[in-house]
Amino acid sequence: MDNAERRLLIVEDDASFARTLGRSFERRDYHVTLAASLEDVSTALQAGSPGFAIVDLKLNGDASGLACVQALHAHDPKMLIVVLTGFASIATAVEAIKLGACHYLAKPSNTDDIEAAFGRAAGTTEVELTNRASSIKTLEWERIHETLAETGFNISETARRLGMHRRTLARKLGKQQVK
Repeated sequence: MDNAERRLLIVEDDASFARTLGRSFERRDYHVTLAASLEDVSTALQAGSPGFAIVDLKLNGDASGLACVQALHAHDPKMLIVVLTGFASIATAVEAIKLGACHYLAKPSNTDDIEAAFGRAAGTTEVELTNRASSIKTLEWERIHETLAETGFNISETARRLGMHRRTLARKLGKQQVK
């Protein structure tokens, strides 16, 4: 790859994590640009088109990284976009891929994982299938995140659609997923 192809945009609202991830990719000879919001992404794209992007699924406030994925893919359909999230669910993974991401990784993921995901953009039939049934807690977690994605990560609207109190939903989102 030449230097023009090794341009990377990191869309992450955690400034410390973004800087650390950026430095790690710079050591691998990527030219890194950081963005914390959809507005920052628009500004970065005016300066040039990166070949790679890492997008956090949940940005500050109720902003969704899915909107960033959509904007990046619309700007350059050949861009390799990896969605990185601490709120992984089947629903958001499917939506991210539909909107143009080439891969979806749950945090914690390191630079090796992300770079490997860029290399697996075409997909593979070699993924191991499991026979493990989903637990009730996993199904609930996935339904919550599916509804969150449908509402653009609006907590109040998600709680209303799920028929639960907003604080109950916030408490459930604060817990780690049970596998």
